Amino acid sequence: MKLESITLHRVAMPLVRPFETSFARQTTRVLLLVHVRTSEAEGWAECVAMEGPLYSSEYVEGAEHVIRSYLAPALLKATDVTAETVGPLTAFVVGHRMAKAALEAAVLDAQLRASGVSFGGYLGAVTDWVDCGVSVGISPDLDTLLDEVSGYVDEGYRRIKLKIKPGWDLIPVYAVRELIGPDMLLQVDANTAYSAADIAHLGRLDPFNLVLIEQPFVEEDIATHVALARAIETPVCLDESIVSVGVALDAIERGATSVINIKPGRVGGYLESVRIHDLCVAHEVPVWCGGMLETGVGRAANVALAALPGFILPGDTSASSRYFAEDLVEEPFVLGTGEHAGQLAVPTGPGTGVTVREHLVRDWALVAPVTLRG
Repeated sequence: MKLESITLHRVAMPLVRPFETSFARQTTRVLLLVHVRTSEAEGWAECVAMEGPLYSSEYVEGAEHVIRSYLAPALLKATDVTAETVGPLTAFVVGHRMAKAALEAAVLDAQLRASGVSFGGYLGAVTDWVDCGVSVGISPDLDTLLDEVSGYVDEGYRRIKLKIKPGWDLIPVYAVRELIGPDMLLQVDANTAYSAADIAHLGRLDPFNLVLIEQPFVEEDIATHVALARAIETPVCLDESIVSVGVALDAIERGATSVINIKPGRVGGYLESVRIHDLCVAHEVPVWCGGMLETGVGRAANVALAALPGFILPGDTSASSRYFAEDLVEEPFVLGTGEHAGQLAVPTGPGTGVTVREHLVRDWALVAPVTLRG
């Protein structure tokens, strides 16, 4: 395909409730949408970078700048662009995986719409429905937390994930485990909030029968994750640390992780996500699909990824209503019922299988869109 234009939209979407982690509290999701027009079709994707460089070094304005100044010009001057060539064409830029992933996803959406193939069909999906978990932010108090968790249990979610930090861990985890009972899947996510001095403290989470503890230490510190994995019974899962298939292999071989959270934006795209998935399957390491408060644009692609065979744990692929009163797509994601309670259907239409509501993109715009042409 020949890229004719790349349009960048910066929008802000209000969240249905504040979402707090160990590093930030969000009431609005500010995001960057990428819209590509090619000689054959159009494609949409969203960049998962946050408004500020708090979760990672990437952030919305920075992603927009690097796309405008470096990545988009490289793609627009190429005579033939496919999802498979986005990586090689943009490799001259160091890092900026989230920006690159957004471009790859938008190109892939256009490519698959042109050929009539779904994301799931292209990536290798083996199921029509995926199990859904829900990520629960840090609450102002226990009563608020338990009310929120009770609502998600009533909705049918198959796994609860609690955000934790020093001072908000043992008591809320105990309270939630008492609420949901001994059998429902429960895991915790620290978002790098702890240090090596906390290893013994984190071991006190073992009695709660957790599926895993996610990313307790800073992303570069693989060694301390190795030490934790040796010291506790709860499986250790890496998130922020995993930025490529090579890093994933190193972490697995060193015993730093026995479960991996795959986030396409964090690793540079869906093609690298599949490579990490395949590596984990070969090493018998279960994976699950993480989330970054995506709209239906990104959620559609994530649900398709989560339908691959190695994704044996419920991901953060929640229903649209978990975060937004109104989604950006005409086909919001709704939890199934009956035998599919707590699951989402994998889109089957060409590309991501969803249709962007462009009037909402305009209504929620923070700045005028920027269109780049070859």
